[in-house]
Amino acid sequence: MFYQKKVYMKLIKLDAIDSTNELLKGLSNKQEVQNFTVVTAENQLKGKGQMGAKWDSESGKNLIMSVLIKDFLFDSESVFNLNVVVSLAVIRTLKKYNIPELSVKWPNDIMSANKKIGGILIENSIKRTGAINSVVGLGLNVNQMQFENLPRASSLALICNCFFDKEEILFGIIAEMEQMIGSYAVKAFDLWEEYTSELFKIGVPAAFSNENEDNFMGIIKGVSSMGKLQILLEDDSVCEYNLKEVQMLY
Repeated sequence: MFYQKKVYMKLIKLDAIDSTNELLKGLSNKQEVQNFTVVTAENQLKGKGQMGAKWDSESGKNLIMSVLIKDFLFDSESVFNLNVVVSLAVIRTLKKYNIPELSVKWPNDIMSANKKIGGILIENSIKRTGAINSVVGLGLNVNQMQFENLPRASSLALICNCFFDKEEILFGIIAEMEQMIGSYAVKAFDLWEEYTSELFKIGVPAAFSNENEDNFMGIIKGVSSMGKLQILLEDDSVCEYNLKEVQMLY
């Protein structure tokens, strides 16, 4: 086992729920909820991804989790810092299991080579005090072996030809998140550098489509502090794009 269960958190385990994110948001709105409280489910009936995309998962096979993060984000200009932490927590944990060719496809997909193995959905809410509470949802394909009509999806089991302990992976991810959040003030630059180096297709020519469905070539250079994707264009200019403004074609 890579991680001992020394992570100090409250774990709520459910058989089935509409959405772990919605449950955790509801709890935190009604009562004081401990930082790093985690909700997991064997089956999520109304899972969702970025921009309302549906997240399908075979019951009992995958890691479906949400975690509450408090006292980390303090203004709207810093919210992407949490994307950096969560993405790296997943990548670092999976590297310990020798998952090959890991990367982060901006802004929230976890990749192994050209296959999507996970997705992150972060939802932030501003409290009356001005504090920002974040609910981090993660869906990670662990032991699912078939993905109907999803040719770009895969799982740890399919990639490595063996099955994995979902809870061990969960504890590993939370441990990495806690460690990075605890040291973020002094390691922010290094973490952003690490995140940039893990970006899918970083530094290589790739095809993109903009919001007008015009195709163009460019090279990913990084992500701005506000979370915009920075792409070097053929005229040597660097443009920044929000989520809805650009899509990678691969």
